[in-house]
Amino acid sequence: MARSKTQIKAEITTPFMANQSFAEKYGFTIGTSFESEFSLVSLENILFEMVAFALYLHELMFDQHAKEVDQRLANEKAGTLPWYRTMALRFQLGFALVQDKDYFDNGAATNEQIEASKIIKYAAVNEATDSSRVILKIAGEQNGVLTNFTDAVQVEAIEYYYKRIKVAGVALTIINYKADKLYLTIQIKRDALILNENGMSKLNADYPVNEALKAFMKELKFNGELQLSSLIDKIQLVSGVLDATLISAQSAWINPEINDYGIPQPINITKVAESGYFEIVTFDNIHYVV
Repeated sequence: MARSKTQIKAEITTPFMANQSFAEKYGFTIGTSFESEFSLVSLENILFEMVAFALYLHELMFDQHAKEVDQRLANEKAGTLPWYRTMALRFQLGFALVQDKDYFDNGAATNEQIEASKIIKYAAVNEATDSSRVILKIAGEQNGVLTNFTDAVQVEAIEYYYKRIKVAGVALTIINYKADKLYLTIQIKRDALILNENGMSKLNADYPVNEALKAFMKELKFNGELQLSSLIDKIQLVSGVLDATLISAQSAWINPEINDYGIPQPINITKVAESGYFEIVTFDNIHYVV
């Protein structure tokens, strides 16, 4: 782990201040601190600062390199959870795998064609808690909005791809669901100078609370934990919002047994979407009071 610039400088100046020859040359007493003998603008201090800063940057680069190597090893090692995610993001629709390999034959395809074929934009992997099974959640994107795959050609290709590359004997479940529905009931104390009774900005004629909630959902990491306190914090930052109270939060997700959404269930503090992502059903349950 990289040392701080202050630590590096101290490790350089300490032996300098303990050197008898330097003490005689510069006229300082051995054992005193460097800072007490040399001003910030002295040539000696500037040189030590430059050397310490250069070493600090050098160590930071080594740390970053080590981090990247560790991540790459984790992502490339076949059979690990990160590997399953990496392979999802590498999937290419319409391309063939190289014989007996887990990567595609791109032939003479252009970079644009290759990127266009990578339809899986989001993926997350974990292990089932009740069985020996790998759970892979995936999603695509249309017009900047996360979406599931409904095209039978795409679904078949993704499933066949994993049959070809997955580790033998490992059970794999691919979750390709529509977004979990998120139902929010919120009461907001508004500044009547800024927002009207429906939450519309009196200056811009838009709905800043709705926009803040949309932004919050976009910022939420795929398969990340929805924290209700953070959601309210986001609303509190909106101009014209004096206070915000979450009355209730519920979510509903696809029940594979009925292939439809189940009954909405209350969210207590946090929730990870079964599909990997949420969609706010309506903003009509946001009530504004003065």
